[in-house]
Amino acid sequence: MDRSQFLLWVSLALFSIGLLGLIVRRNLLVMLMCMELMLNGVNLSLVTFAQRGGSVEGAVLVFLIFIVAASEIAIAIPIVLLLVRDRLTLDAGAYTDLKG
Repeated sequence: MDRSQFLLWVSLALFSIGLLGLIVRRNLLVMLMCMELMLNGVNLSLVTFAQRGGSVEGAVLVFLIFIVAASEIAIAIPIVLLLVRDRLTLDAGAYTDLKG
């Protein structure tokens, strides 16, 4: 097994662990962390394919994904904290009555 195949297996494992955590857990902050773990798995596979193909586009796309992920977290964390201050719980089931 060569290095790029190993990296693709690691990226698949990261994505799978993140997806499993997103499905199983009900804590909003843990769900956000699992989404970031899934995103890191996708980024690792993009970098691996870009390195295997010898192109720079994959690395540039990963940089743009990092910018979007940072802005997503910068917006999502304050929203979650405001919701927790209102309902006093991090359980995702407590927010089913929200419309949007």
